[in-house]
Amino acid sequence: MWVQRRVELKAKPKGFHLVTEEISLQLPELARLSVGVAHLFLQHTSASLSLNENVDPAVRGDMETYFNRLAPENAPYFEHVEEGPDDMPAHLKSVILGSGLTVPVRDGQLQLGTWQGIYLGEHRNRDAGRVVVVTLYGEPA
Repeated sequence: MWVQRRVELKAKPKGFHLVTEEISLQLPELARLSVGVAHLFLQHTSASLSLNENVDPAVRGDMETYFNRLAPENAPYFEHVEEGPDDMPAHLKSVILGSGLTVPVRDGQLQLGTWQGIYLGEHRNRDAGRVVVVTLYGEPA
């Protein structure tokens, strides 16, 4: 079974956001897989997808603090500044964290660890809706 679906995420402010449920709810076909894989691809260059802690929101805040120090706005060495002071740092964060994830599926469920959730890293200061292309493949139930 192969399914590919475009999943639209609601606009979010700058920061790291748990989107596991928002994505799963838009994938009714997930329930039909007994075993397989879900590949998620974010179609943007100023946001990211990653897996991390899904319980304590302090982790998401700490992630934002760390990456803002790693790629600060208004750094005097950036040349790509036409789209605002947050744009080049957003591109760097996207490259470091990545735009794709592959997650195993079993019995219609994403096989995330107990403490894992899918993060959208929104790295721009303005709210923007984001699109994730999800490809499901595997054996139907």
